[in-house]
Amino acid sequence: MQHNGYTERLENVIKQMLTPLKDIPFNLVIESLTGRKVIPFDFKNNEDKAILDILRKVAIGAGNEINKNGIESKRPNEVGNYIEAFVKKVMQQNSLNPDTPSGKTGKKKATGYPDIIFFFKKNPYYLECKTYNLENVSTTQRSFYFSPSDDFKVIYDTHHFILSYEMIVDGRKGDKNIYKSKHYKILSLEALSLDVKYEFNSDNQRMYSGKNGAIILHEGEIT
Repeated sequence: MQHNGYTERLENVIKQMLTPLKDIPFNLVIESLTGRKVIPFDFKNNEDKAILDILRKVAIGAGNEINKNGIESKRPNEVGNYIEAFVKKVMQQNSLNPDTPSGKTGKKKATGYPDIIFFFKKNPYYLECKTYNLENVSTTQRSFYFSPSDDFKVIYDTHHFILSYEMIVDGRKGDKNIYKSKHYKILSLEALSLDVKYEFNSDNQRMYSGKNGAIILHEGEIT
């Protein structure tokens, strides 16, 4: 009976771990992970209004750059990978000094949230680049996500923005579509609600070593 009770408690713990958390505010998540505050955007604040004005210029300028030749891609979900370079180019032209964010160690990391850190009047701001289309903009398709890290790329109290482009197919070249931008959205993230879903994972060492992992039933060379 004691063993059965233990097993039941263990099963309940695992079930609780797998229950997704819903509607957690972005600002609370960032502060709990990093100790840094997400500063809300204030339409009445003159500096915030100035930042928005220059982000509008960046959005339009980068959109125009994208549309000069379009973005060639076989798959629509890969188009977003190309947006960051256009945005950084126009930011540089507007003296925003865009860069790849670094964590507390000072090491710059291209992957992970956020994509860009930029500077306006020497103050830092974070920007994430996204794309969408009219077919998925109103769906529950997952479009924004990040994972905790020992060297998370948020080290300042500041605003967090998203610049997202609506992309459309405007031709074809070989086996690739040509995508161009039609519309843009500038978002402030402080009130974005997030969900958390836990996962179980392993690694190659445990998977293939035959020790404390998967049991190797047979293996051999292919000649």
